[in-house]
Amino acid sequence: MKTTVSVIKADIGSVSGHCVAHPDLMDICDEVLAEALETNILTDYYISRCGDDIDLIMTHRNGEENEEVHETAYNAFMKATERARELKLYGAGQDLLSDTFSGNIKGMGPGVAEMEFKERPSDPVLVYCCDKTEPGAFNLPIFKMFADPFNTAGLVIDPSLHDGFKFEVFDVIEHRKVILNCPEEMYDLLALIGSTGRYVIKRVWKKNGEIAAAISTERLNLMAGEYVGKDDPAAIVRAQSGFPANGECVEPFAFPHMVSGWMRGSHNGPMMPVSERDANPIRFDGPPRVIGLGFQVSDAKLIGPVDLFDDPAFDPTREESARIATYIRRHGPFEPHRLPAEEMEYTSLPGVMAKLEDRFEDME
Repeated sequence: MKTTVSVIKADIGSVSGHCVAHPDLMDICDEVLAEALETNILTDYYISRCGDDIDLIMTHRNGEENEEVHETAYNAFMKATERARELKLYGAGQDLLSDTFSGNIKGMGPGVAEMEFKERPSDPVLVYCCDKTEPGAFNLPIFKMFADPFNTAGLVIDPSLHDGFKFEVFDVIEHRKVILNCPEEMYDLLALIGSTGRYVIKRVWKKNGEIAAAISTERLNLMAGEYVGKDDPAAIVRAQSGFPANGECVEPFAFPHMVSGWMRGSHNGPMMPVSERDANPIRFDGPPRVIGLGFQVSDAKLIGPVDLFDDPAFDPTREESARIATYIRRHGPFEPHRLPAEEMEYTSLPGVMAKLEDRFEDME
């Protein structure tokens, strides 16, 4: 029998702007998921948050895109949204684009990362959750985990990793996808995923087809037709015994790489790895944050988590991230701090441009 890990996340309201999800909302989600546990829809769950996003980490035996599991998450978010509106929290229900569940939560606003697999004798599974950034923020760390021998020593010295991995890449603008093999097609892969706003890694497999990683790729602004919030993705990664080691899966985040999002979803900034308790993007609504939770999956139960970035070894990364944030902030409304024009089309800037449209004149 196979196990499914589903991570479904949404921003349904925050205290003091886009900062922190209110504990009441997480408690309501806990009540809904506990009922699903009693009725055997779920086998286990853990609820976390990164900034203003609530992340529902669920295990079950129902496979990917299961209607009951997705409806459970939808109901949890809807009931919590009612409380958010009572408290007049900021952005109450902002990630819920529909009041009616339609059989699958995909396309309704929340982000979804899922994988189904046959459990190994020991199966470490890591879950990463972001705030104030987009799905392409995972392109660099996922690439480094599964294709960069300078990050993952096992690609060189472990025979079970030596053949490499397959990457599924989504074109989120043209709604196409392609599968590329590494190391054979590494340069082709990099040609795509360096454009993080358009090409996004969705899944990674071993060459034998065994799932290794899954990432949420929903672009909220494209679904809503206007800017309603950044996508704040989540990722699931399997570690050890034929996959990169736990440490190799964490190491990419020691580099605070630049990602888009931050204030109003309109700025580039460094990704800061933090513990759960420090996942509070305050400075200029940021800088972008990522948390990491390490579990053992045993008979579809979650053992853990270990707070992966609650480690003083990441203190220099956080300090570097803060310095980068200070440097890039001094650019104010100028690129490269502000996103390029094509990305600003999906923010609130078009409203300003519309006001000026009639004042533009053709040049001779």
